[in-house]
Amino acid sequence: MRLTVVGCAGSFAGPASPASCYLVQAEHKGRTWNLVLDLGNGSLGPLQGLIDLHDIDALVLSHLHPDHCMDVTGLFVVQKYHPSRPPEDTRRLPIYGPQDTAARLVRANAVTLSESKDPHGMDPEFDFRVLTHKEPFTVGPFRITPFRVNHPVEAYGVRVAAGDRVLVYTGDTDDTPVLDELMAGAHLALTDSAYQEERDTIVGIHLSGRRAATAAVRAGGVQRLMLTHIPVWNDPADCVAEAAQVWPGEVELAQAGQTYEV
Repeated sequence: MRLTVVGCAGSFAGPASPASCYLVQAEHKGRTWNLVLDLGNGSLGPLQGLIDLHDIDALVLSHLHPDHCMDVTGLFVVQKYHPSRPPEDTRRLPIYGPQDTAARLVRANAVTLSESKDPHGMDPEFDFRVLTHKEPFTVGPFRITPFRVNHPVEAYGVRVAAGDRVLVYTGDTDDTPVLDELMAGAHLALTDSAYQEERDTIVGIHLSGRRAATAAVRAGGVQRLMLTHIPVWNDPADCVAEAAQVWPGEVELAQAGQTYEV
């Protein structure tokens, strides 16, 4: 299983990275399967440099804040209008997300008031499917289990297994006992690290580097810790230093454009 960081900037696109988007790939039945986790602001452009957008097998949206989902509006244009797509190709791209995903994205994309009120306006292009806490589903070689996490809106971390390898993506979350089961035994844990200790005191929104490391150690068996979703006003070195106070190994930083073997 391979993880490519398409975008990892926290809360909005930065000068060196789009907002959240991760491409997960694995070989299965003679081809490469492409699973996309989140599609935040600015990520659709660099994603096209990695794969043909028609080759996305499924998209999982952790939650519906713009920095995790807004480029779906551009993907809709590709699905609906791309001239190379033959009229007989009626495949609908599976999109997994929180309960009101379809309606949220229709409102974001609508150009008229009537369009904004039709929650099924994207149904010809997208097959919207609802994430449910701890109910796994399969996409090709991937077994994906969502876990409801600790964020102001309905939000999920996901556990992605392919063969004997496990990748965990926390999405946006503060610490919660749910992280224990989500992260346990992960070969790579890709964790929110948007906050800094002492400075960011509001609870129930994001992890800090220290809290991410604490959760990974508590979960047990996590082999690699990789911090992500760091906003541009934070010094990533500070996030790493916080995590290193707790994490016994190397603290890795997600880097846009980089591919990692899981």
